[in-house]
Amino acid sequence: MSKPKILIQLDTDPHASVFDAVVAVDSGVDHLFQYNAVEPTEVRDLIHGAIFTRGVKDLANTAVFVGGSNVAAGESILQQVRNSFVGPMRVSVLLDADGANTTAAAAVLIAARYVDLTSAATAVLGATGPVGQRAVRLLARAGASVRAASRSLERAQATCQSVLAAVPQARVSALVANTSEQLLQVVDGVQVVIAAGAAGVELISPATWAGMKGQVVAIDLNAVPPAGITGIDPMDNGVLRRGVACYGAIGVGGLKMKIHKAALRALFEANDRVLDAEQVFEIGRAL
Repeated sequence: MSKPKILIQLDTDPHASVFDAVVAVDSGVDHLFQYNAVEPTEVRDLIHGAIFTRGVKDLANTAVFVGGSNVAAGESILQQVRNSFVGPMRVSVLLDADGANTTAAAAVLIAARYVDLTSAATAVLGATGPVGQRAVRLLARAGASVRAASRSLERAQATCQSVLAAVPQARVSALVANTSEQLLQVVDGVQVVIAAGAAGVELISPATWAGMKGQVVAIDLNAVPPAGITGIDPMDNGVLRRGVACYGAIGVGGLKMKIHKAALRALFEANDRVLDAEQVFEIGRAL
């Protein structure tokens, strides 16, 4: 008889995410062990407690989820998890701090419904944030040309360099977007626009939206008023506005949740999976 499925939630926030806990339970986890305010120095002992209590053949029934609102901190925890494995004594691990990987994967997969990403021109606004960086990376890896826009050119350039380090063939360019004129230049001629800015920050005003031409799909990942793209409702799920297929944060959320649950279930199919943005995207594509 197989062992119960145990998920160990390592969260960097003061309180472990209730959202992530509920999704874990709904995904079929038998037991959920939650640890909050986790520091990198604490990871090894936690992981050793996970890998040395079951035999190798049973380790596929133990997995780790790395969460929290700070994606950089989550990435550090993920690296420490990987460093803590000993030979075949390892378990599968999923990084989805701040929902960055599942949200970015959902947004890019939605864009792929409308355009061929291998030749598409795309733009990511708020490209230097956690979701934006991953959206740029996933679009570039799919073959799209990507305009990575930010209010800081230096940060946009850093994002592009990071993507190029992971995807040497990436076609990425850094742009600054502080004015309506600059924003119109960013979106001019692109087929896909993904707004991934901070919550409650308007990136595209009504005047800019009215001047946009050539877009096929526009995705706004901000659910907090005001909208990132004014004119897109959070509930939009392919609604045509000005001839553009529009998606709001909740509209994207349905697919994001399916990907999140599928990724959690995938953890228990083997004991050696590491699920970051690209792996999460492939799971979503297979749905």
